[in-house]
Amino acid sequence: MNLIVFGPTGEVGKQLVKQALYKGHHVKAYGRNVFTEDLPQNDNLELIQGALFDEGPVFKAIKGCDAVLSALSGSVTGTDVTRSLGIKNMVAQMQKVGVKTIVALGGYAVLNGEDDTMIMDAKDFPPEEMITATEHNKAYQILKGSATEWVFVCPESIKDAEVTGRYITRADHLPDPNTALINSGDIALFMLNELEKKEYVKHRVGICN
Repeated sequence: MNLIVFGPTGEVGKQLVKQALYKGHHVKAYGRNVFTEDLPQNDNLELIQGALFDEGPVFKAIKGCDAVLSALSGSVTGTDVTRSLGIKNMVAQMQKVGVKTIVALGGYAVLNGEDDTMIMDAKDFPPEEMITATEHNKAYQILKGSATEWVFVCPESIKDAEVTGRYITRADHLPDPNTALINSGDIALFMLNELEKKEYVKHRVGICN
């Protein structure tokens, strides 16, 4: 497949690039720092330096791809809208060029609790996590309202570690049992596998090791 990875220089993004190349995909890595980070040298890797919110460059980058992979992250200052506006621009450009599939990284707070309301809406949800949770929710609502075949991967905590091939997933809820931690390599593996298996289309996914 022809894939594009947004956020390719972060923990999960680097794993996505590496594993996608290993699987034989052609990969476009799109971001501001793609030429300064230690990304693999590979004939199937195309580095595209660009801004996430620019419509024209994102449109051009997505054109010709079979699917979009988003591993966007951001700060917790309350002014960083990388996740939500980034997803919004990706989805808009996907719809223009006719690309249907996006697998994106989110966070556990937008999963449902046992009462089927979002975890972030619980009275005891940590207030220090609300800024990030709100950004993830905005991104989720954009995906949910789009015509794309989306999957929103929602880990609780991520460890910068290699793939093990062993993980637990659950649609729309925290996994059961839940260790609350997953390797970045295993998130990438799940995201790439989901492109082929399509088990969680139009669902949030709780995941852990």
